Amino acid sequence: MVSLFVGGAVLAVSGWLVWLSRGREHRGHSVAGLLALAALLLWAWMVAFHAPVERAQGLVQKIFYVHVPCVIPAYLGFGLTALAGIGFLRSRNESWDRLAAASAEVGVVFCSLILATGPIWAKPVWGHWWVWDLRLTSTLVLWFIYLAYLLLRGFAFGSDTARTFTAVYGIVGTAAIPFVYFAVDLARGDTLHPSNPAREGLPAAMSETLGAGMVAFVLVFGFLTARRLAAARLESDLLEASERSPVG
Repeated sequence: MVSLFVGGAVLAVSGWLVWLSRGREHRGHSVAGLLALAALLLWAWMVAFHAPVERAQGLVQKIFYVHVPCVIPAYLGFGLTALAGIGFLRSRNESWDRLAAASAEVGVVFCSLILATGPIWAKPVWGHWWVWDLRLTSTLVLWFIYLAYLLLRGFAFGSDTARTFTAVYGIVGTAAIPFVYFAVDLARGDTLHPSNPAREGLPAAMSETLGAGMVAFVLVFGFLTARRLAAARLESDLLEASERSPVG
């Protein structure tokens, strides 16, 4: 049931963002913001009062409900970057390019949160802030891939050739996502990371709290990306207006 809610949120947010990218950035933002806020409040209550304190790790284990839910919007952001890149290559429509850039930016934010919250959990549990664990290292590589994507876009602003190159780069970059997801399996036990908790199963209260976090963070991702799309559309309109206006 939890996976159905998470999957539904991912599909709904993805569809809404694609719809917005077609020139409707001003619609639905307030409702999306309120939904995201309500979901965040419910998730915070569940983390504090619904999910039990894990007996072996203690209270610090509750960062699990921040760390793991960040994964879904990070992957969603990079996946939408690839989808929008394909749309741009097929149509040469700038709206797809704006969606690719906005999704990558917000995806990098959530990937940064994964890397930031992981060490906070790792230090009291593993005794180290960072180890070159395959899951950690591959997540860092994924972060660098899309940080480079954003830097490339910044250095080549407005160039159609650059848009084409970054679209291809954004598509190819998603090849790293399955490697990150299956890193624990690929390590064959030579890793400090536990196996995927969703596959092993969790106690009901833990699973419900984790699912609430995933849905909440996906909704936050949708709201932030929608706002970034609106800003990008405004930037494009202002640029077009300045190019049409007489000089001097």
